[in-house]
Order: sequence, then structure tokens, then C-alpha cells
Amino acid sequence: MKFNKQSYQRIIATLHDGLYFVDRDRQISYWNRSAEKISGFMADEVVGRHCSDNILTHMDGEGNCLCLDRCPLAFTMEDGQPREAVVYMHHRDGHRVPVSVRTSALTDENGVIVGGVELFTDISGLGANELRVQELEKLALLDNLTRLANRHYLERELQSHFEEKKRLAASFGVLFMDIDWFKKFNDTYGHDVGDEVLKFVANTLITNSRPFDLYGRWGGEEFIGIIRNCTTAELEVIGNRVRLLIEHAYLIHQGQELRVTVSMGATLFRDGDNMETLIKRADTLMYESKREGRNRLTIR
Repeated sequence: MKFNKQSYQRIIATLHDGLYFVDRDRQISYWNRSAEKISGFMADEVVGRHCSDNILTHMDGEGNCLCLDRCPLAFTMEDGQPREAVVYMHHRDGHRVPVSVRTSALTDENGVIVGGVELFTDISGLGANELRVQELEKLALLDNLTRLANRHYLERELQSHFEEKKRLAASFGVLFMDIDWFKKFNDTYGHDVGDEVLKFVANTLITNSRPFDLYGRWGGEEFIGIIRNCTTAELEVIGNRVRLLIEHAYLIHQGQELRVTVSMGATLFRDGDNMETLIKRADTLMYESKREGRNRLTIR
């Protein structure tokens, strides 16, 4: 069976995974429909741009920017070896999307490397979250702005975890987050832009959460994560990953990149805790992070 050029183009265009091609100078020459869907960037916004323009600002889980000197695709075009990695892509709406990338070299008829191709898959929990959102809407347990669980639902979920802990000895922890200098941000850019920031922070939490964890808006610029089945060390890793992803997310407003950071308190449930003592301890630790310079996590 033979396929013509148009058939291949249709197959590539309709892949479930995002796909793009670059030349030796890492100038993007093709961007398929799934790449548009996953990233939010349309083809005409990226084709002709260079990876070094940092439009997608890929980063790893430690917060390192990959687009300038750590790019898996650039390494593949140097040595011809395919690579796989998990990276965090900048979405057009400002948040970070975790994607699994696979890179390959493109060669001419003589085997000379002339470019590269990257295939990327959205590995966020968006599908499960959409079902959760629909259910929370029915029960009026959704924060209308951020589309996260609201405070009432968070309190219900915490109470459920307390009871589960008694029955099954299942560990869980809390991340208490507050956006740094948010009042100043609102005063500078206006509440409409402030609302967009709240939404991209929420989307960063949604797209990078494990299916069995829950993030919600506690009130104002405060968010809470309820993290199941974790040790202190695991809670710290999860919290710092979220903190870094928010730090490196940004909105484009009137040609300017707007960024925020969060201060965070983290703690595990302890015997004798109730909702008030657990939240109070996490809140106190968050304020300790504020005093120590902000954009940090304090865990105890």
C-alpha cells in the first residue's frame, strides 16, 4: 500500500500528540493541530520563530530553562540520538503544562542531519479534572473564577481525610499557598489582570496535580492543596515543584511578561489534629516563608 504526500500530511496534522519540525538553526517550520491544542499557540504564532526566541520556555522539574542551552531537541540534532524527557511547557494562557517529549533527528538522503522533530504528549490531569469540575458545578462547590474546588468543598474533603486516617491510617498533607505581593500587583495592573493571574496559578495547579490530590481556592489569593499518601519528603518535593512552576509561569500583558511567586507552608496530618489545628499550622508556616523572603516553602 502506498500513500501520497497529502495522505501523510493529513495523518500528521491529525495526530493526537503535538508535533513540530525545526531546521538546523532551530527555526520552527511546522506546527500541527494538536500542538495548537496543547500549547494554546496557533501555528501562525510559532512557525518561523526560533526555539531560542523562548516562546514555549520549556523548563524541567527543577526550574531550569531548557530552550537556550539544555534543549533535548538541540542535543539530538548534535549527535543524532533520540531522546525522551518530561518537561513543562508554557501555555499561551500563562500556566505550565507537563508534557512527555520525544525527539528525533531529520536527515537528508546522505544521512546528514538537517533538522529535528519533537513529538509531545499532554500528561496533565485535565481529563479527570474536567469530570471533577462538572460534578462540583452541580453541587455548587466550585470557585467560579478559578474553576477550582471552593473553600466549602475543601473543608468537606479535609473532614473526609480525617476519618479515612482513623480507619485506614492513610497519610496526607496540606500545602497552604499565598501569592506574594498580590495587593501591590492588583494596584499596579488592575483587578482584571489580577483575576487572570489567579486563573493561571489555578491552571498550573490543575495541570500538574496527581489524580488523587485536590487543589482549591481557600479565599482571595490563598490556595490549598490536599496531598494524599505522602511522606514529609514527598510533600516537600511536590510543593517545591508547584512553587517553581508558578514562579516560571507568566502572562503577556501589553507586551510585558507578568510573573508572580507564592509563599508556601506544608505539613502532614498529626495525631490529635483537627481541621483548625492543621490549617493553622500550615498557615503559620506559610507566613514563616513570607518572613524569610517569600517564594519559598517551609515544612514542619
